[in-house]
Amino acid sequence: MIQALAEAIEQEAWQLAVATVEEGLTDDQLPSLQRLGRLGQLGDMPTFIGELARGLVEPSQERLRIGSPLAAQARDHAREREALGFAPREIVTEFLLLRRVLWRFVSERAAELDAGEDRLVTECVVAYFDRATSELAHEARHDQLTGLLHHHAFLGELEAEVERAGRYGHELALVFFDLDDFKDVNDTLGHQAGDRVLQSFAGALRGSLRASDLAGRMGGDEFAAYLLEADDEAGTRLIARLHERLKELGDPSEVSFSAGTAHYPDDAVDVDGLFRRADERLYSAKRASAT
Repeated sequence: MIQALAEAIEQEAWQLAVATVEEGLTDDQLPSLQRLGRLGQLGDMPTFIGELARGLVEPSQERLRIGSPLAAQARDHAREREALGFAPREIVTEFLLLRRVLWRFVSERAAELDAGEDRLVTECVVAYFDRATSELAHEARHDQLTGLLHHHAFLGELEAEVERAGRYGHELALVFFDLDDFKDVNDTLGHQAGDRVLQSFAGALRGSLRASDLAGRMGGDEFAAYLLEADDEAGTRLIARLHERLKELGDPSEVSFSAGTAHYPDDAVDVDGLFRRADERLYSAKRASAT
């Protein structure tokens, strides 16, 4: 049964890729596709689908490990998309659309093959797809240098938490960070030293959070974290913990940071408002430290 489905997927790889592109063009779900010709729209997707089908015949951990041909194919496709200007969100969406196309195709073929457990078979095929793209999904949401969420993913998570907090009457805090004089580190010590500073700060920030909190790199030397079920002093306490942790690590660059906090719902009731308030307080703190 699985072998027959795998053969069907491999034979229809091109058509499945085309169907994914068509879904992406519908309602402008993948805006970047509009700029490309048909071959550019398809990219390496037919090759990835073919590799997926071959893996289904003889599934193994080796085929799904980091660096395996299947995982590498997904990663290479993602990097090509990134080079063409696709946003991380679009790259993830494209694979989700392919997942939907595969689910529909396998469901129909399993029924045609008269499989008594056609839904189970379909779920097995899609689960294999999910395993093969799990590394890509993680990379697409995380900053490669620091391992924190990148700004799009962080904003998406924060928006969901703000909506949840409004629905259930909960509180949360946002803390916005900016490294002081970071440009001087890059200019005097080099970009590798700057990267180490960013990694050190990100690690200290991650280690200062509770399990329910989340942090992201917003770009350059700017970071943010949100704290769930947080009173209006929670952000200040996080800043103090982070100062202590950096002292313990003995950061060789001795780069300090400035931070601003905002509290939901006291300061703002949406993500934009929270960032505006936190940003105002961050730069007030930066000006105060400069005097």
